[in-house]
Amino acid sequence: MRLYHNPMSSNARRTLMTAIHLDLPVELAEVDLMNMDDRRRLGELNPNVKVPVLADGTFLLWESCAIMHYLAGKAPGQTLYPEAAQARADVDRWMFWCAQHFAPAIAVLTWERAWKGMTGCGDADPLEVARGERELAECAFVLDNHLAGRSWVCGDSLTLADFALAAPMMYSDKVALPLAQYDHLQAWFARVQQLPAWQETNPLW
Repeated sequence: MRLYHNPMSSNARRTLMTAIHLDLPVELAEVDLMNMDDRRRLGELNPNVKVPVLADGTFLLWESCAIMHYLAGKAPGQTLYPEAAQARADVDRWMFWCAQHFAPAIAVLTWERAWKGMTGCGDADPLEVARGERELAECAFVLDNHLAGRSWVCGDSLTLADFALAAPMMYSDKVALPLAQYDHLQAWFARVQQLPAWQETNPLW
């Protein structure tokens, strides 16, 4: 299997963490998203022109959560994606919630406070920053309350949901995500940061 990724992409990072934790042999192909030739080749793999993309023989799979599910299916005996219907639905619930709510709120702030200037698209828009902070606060409140008395997001052990939710938080310090007041969320994130899969995927800022 080959994983097309970029180390600055939180979506790609969650898939790479999954592969590392499951000890799956995945060849890495880094895509320079600022290079037009690389972007053209990426468009041949994914019509959305985004990473990650997983190639398994002739099968091409994009969308990070779908890739995470697929990788779990390649690892017999794995525990990241439980077999029991309700336990699996719980993991899916938090992965979908992340994709629909948590990650998009963080993306507003990472765009305005980091990538916007790096790509020559101007200064941060205060109204957009305020919107991102407001939406993130709503999400963080939900996640923080859920994590009270829990070590991990689903059940008693690490799952795909933890990787999915933690990956967008890789920008916490760089873009000053307003999350310091959420004690349960911060304690959980600290646990994730101690995992080998997290430490092995830290980008060189």
